[in-house]
Amino acid sequence: MRNLVLREPEVDVPDDVTSSLSYAWQRIRVPVIVPLLYVALYICVAMSIMLFVERVYMTLVIIYVKVMGKKRYTKYKLEAIKEDLEHNRSYPMVLIQIPMYNEREVYKLSIGAVCGLTWPSDRLIVQVLDDSTNEVLRALVELECRKWTEQGVNVQYETRNNRNGYKAGALREGLEKQYVKDCEFVVIFDADFQPEEDFLWRTIPFLLGNPELGLVQARWKFVNADECLMTRLQEMSLDYHFTVEQEVGSSTCSFFGFNGTAGVWRIQAINDAGGWKDRTTVEDMDLAVRASLKGWKFLFVGDLGVKNELPSTFKAYRYQQHRWSCGPANLFRKMTKEIILCERVSFWKKFHVIYAFFFVRKIIAHWVTFFFYCIVIPASILVPEVHLPKPVAVYLPATITILNAVCTPRSLHLLVFWILFENVMSLHRSKATIIGLLEANRVNEWVVTEKLGNTTKQKHNAKTLKKPRSRIGERIHVLELIMGMFMLHCAIYNMLFGENHLFIYLLLQAGAFFIIGF
Repeated sequence: MRNLVLREPEVDVPDDVTSSLSYAWQRIRVPVIVPLLYVALYICVAMSIMLFVERVYMTLVIIYVKVMGKKRYTKYKLEAIKEDLEHNRSYPMVLIQIPMYNEREVYKLSIGAVCGLTWPSDRLIVQVLDDSTNEVLRALVELECRKWTEQGVNVQYETRNNRNGYKAGALREGLEKQYVKDCEFVVIFDADFQPEEDFLWRTIPFLLGNPELGLVQARWKFVNADECLMTRLQEMSLDYHFTVEQEVGSSTCSFFGFNGTAGVWRIQAINDAGGWKDRTTVEDMDLAVRASLKGWKFLFVGDLGVKNELPSTFKAYRYQQHRWSCGPANLFRKMTKEIILCERVSFWKKFHVIYAFFFVRKIIAHWVTFFFYCIVIPASILVPEVHLPKPVAVYLPATITILNAVCTPRSLHLLVFWILFENVMSLHRSKATIIGLLEANRVNEWVVTEKLGNTTKQKHNAKTLKKPRSRIGERIHVLELIMGMFMLHCAIYNMLFGENHLFIYLLLQAGAFFIIGF
């Protein structure tokens, strides 16, 4: 007994790295990973249900609106107002603003289309707000403006020595010009937008006959939707936005987000709202929310389309999506208290703006797509103790996807590609929303979306111009590659040890991440 030495039981700890990682995983999986994954799962399920309910609600509204012929703009007697306007010849003074920044490929298209609008020339001012830094390009834009001035169009060419406030700053300074004081309405077109000649006749009368209206918004029509797969997929997403989201907002509570272009504002509404502000990268949405809180109503005219261009390079699209995702989240942070305390609008409208417009559509929609479909579902394969409810993992996403896709029937055969692409982009959109909510670095980053002109010109340029070589750092996207490796690992694990066929989705999604990553 004297020679007996008490020792701790020996634990077989492996020496090699792979075995060590496996051992560590087994030790922490049940006590740590399982509870955390269940918490994440419950949060994602709650967010999925919120998104599902919102999508179903909007679908029911749209069905009612279309079946019953209750689109809001149809209840206004547009033709009667137009006849009265022509009879009395009391045309209001209209200002058209075209903000641009180094838009070499498209400036002629937009200026030409706007100057071709049918409206009495003495009641129309075209204001070209050129913030270009290229002096040669400035001279070309000014020359184009002079050409139309010689043809009898009142074109005012305005430049600045700085880009303070970016687009919002240019629009704000444009409204401060002395010759604008007699204008009643302002129309805004980005540099790649080409309105039809009757655009003003199909929008201004709404505002003349309804003094409570502050904004009339037209939908976008894409000239390069068929250029490549990426533009077709963008078209699917944006068609849902205009066909459903904007129409529902207009029909239910006369509020929706101004799209920044192809819209007509009553200048009094802009002034009541406090004018253009550059505190976020979504100055258009900012103005719309503030004007709505002042009691102004908005009207979406879904059958009036304005031709414009979709980003046709992934780099341009990424920058655009960062701005469109970060800006609303940042504006949500800045305006939530102001919306809650506003006494001029109803509780229902406050709820719609805070919950539906901001929280569900601008934040939850991105987070569900990325964290649930790209993180939690794949991770649950590695942790068999976590049970994934099939209705939530399959049926809800399938229903949401179908409701989104039906707005573009011609692209239904691209549905799988659209799902994979949207899941990849949700990585950037989720990151951007977090940046916006936290006001972190890049929160006010503004990169103008590159435009290439109409499709005919693009094809010509593709043949005659040699594209500059991209640096290797611009061609490789590390986050996408990391996500691709993660999903590939989960897919292989599911193939070897799983009891379902989720590896099919995981392999496809991993491939999408790798394609974008390289």
